[in-house]
Amino acid sequence: MNHEPLHQSSLLRIVTTLIIALSGGTFFQLLHVPVPWFLGPMTGVLIGSRFSRISLYWPAKLRNTGMIIVGYSMGLSFSVKTLHQILIQLPFIVLLTILLIAASSIIALLVSKLSGIDYPTILTGSIPGGLSQMVLLAEETKGIDITVVTFLQVTRQMMIIFLVPLYIFNPLFGINRSQLLPPHMFKEAEWGLWFPNMCIFAGACLLCAFLGRKIKMPTSYLVGPILGTAILTISGLQGPSLPVPVIGLSQFMIGTYVGLLLKPEQLASKAKIVFLSLLSGLFLLLTSLVLSLFLIVFYGASYSTSYLSLAPGGMDQMGILAHEVNANLSMVVGFQLFRLFFIFFVIPPVLKLVFKKVIKRSDTSLSK
Repeated sequence: MNHEPLHQSSLLRIVTTLIIALSGGTFFQLLHVPVPWFLGPMTGVLIGSRFSRISLYWPAKLRNTGMIIVGYSMGLSFSVKTLHQILIQLPFIVLLTILLIAASSIIALLVSKLSGIDYPTILTGSIPGGLSQMVLLAEETKGIDITVVTFLQVTRQMMIIFLVPLYIFNPLFGINRSQLLPPHMFKEAEWGLWFPNMCIFAGACLLCAFLGRKIKMPTSYLVGPILGTAILTISGLQGPSLPVPVIGLSQFMIGTYVGLLLKPEQLASKAKIVFLSLLSGLFLLLTSLVLSLFLIVFYGASYSTSYLSLAPGGMDQMGILAHEVNANLSMVVGFQLFRLFFIFFVIPPVLKLVFKKVIKRSDTSLSK
C-alpha cells in the first residue's frame, strides 16, 4: 500500500527510489540475469512502490539523461556504409512495419470481441511502440479509456522487456556470457578521442535533444542524439566508445523510470484486462518472431538482429539488448527508428479518421 504524507520531500523520495533500484540491480546482477541494470531497477521499484510508505519518485530528467547516453551509443553505429544498407532495405522495412501494425489491428479486434471493450480503445492500446503518443491520442479522442490504453501499452512493454531477453539469450543462438557486450566496449578508454571529439558529440547530442523537444519530435531525448551522432559519424568525425559502467548507468536511469509507469491499482476488472493484455502481447511477439524469419532468409541477418529489429518494443530497450548481444545495431536501429516515426506521424491521423467513422456509425445506429 502506498502512503504519501505531505511532509515527504522530493529528495527523500528520490533517495528511497535510488536505494530500492540499486537493490534490484544488485540482486539481478548476482543472479546473472540479462541486462541486470535495466531489469533489476525496473522490477525493484515496481514492487517497492506497492509496499513502500514513502511515495517513490524518479525525475524525468534522469531518464532523459539515460536516453541521451543510449542515443549517443546507438548513433555511433552509423556510417556511410550502414546508411546505404538501410536505404537498400527501406522497401522491406516499410513492408514489415505495415504487416506488424496490421497484425496488431487484427489482434486488437479479437481482444475487443472477447473483452467487450470498444475497438478504438483496444486498438490504441495495441499499436506496437509509441506509448506516450498513443496515450496523448487517447486523451484527444472521444470515448477512449485512457487507463486501459496505458495498461495495455505498458503491459506489452513489460512482457517484451522480460521475454525478449529470454529469447535472445537462448543458448541455441550460440551466445555466451563473454560475448554479452560488444568488443569495443571492453577496449581501453580512447582518451585521444575524448578531447575535443567528445565535447563536440556531447554538444551535438544536447542540442539535437533540445531542438527535437522544441519541434515535438517523438522521444526527442533518444532520437535527437541518435541523429546528431549519426550525422557527425557519417561526416567522418570519430566519437569515443563509452565505458561499460556508463552504459550500465544509462540502463539504470531508464529502467528505474520505466518501473514506476505501471499503476495496476487504477485499473478496473484487473484479472480480465491482465489476461487479455498478456494474450495480445504474446500473439504480437509471436507475429514479430515469424516476420523476423524474412530478415534471416533474405538478408542473412542473425537471429538476435532480426528479432530485435522487429520486436514490438521501445527503441531504447531494443537498442540496449542489441548492445548486449553484439547484434547489428544499424539494422536494429534502422527498423525501430522507421517504425517509431511511422507510428508517431502516420498512425495517429489514420486512427483519428477510422475512429470518427466508427463513432459516427455507432451514433447513427443508436439514433435508429
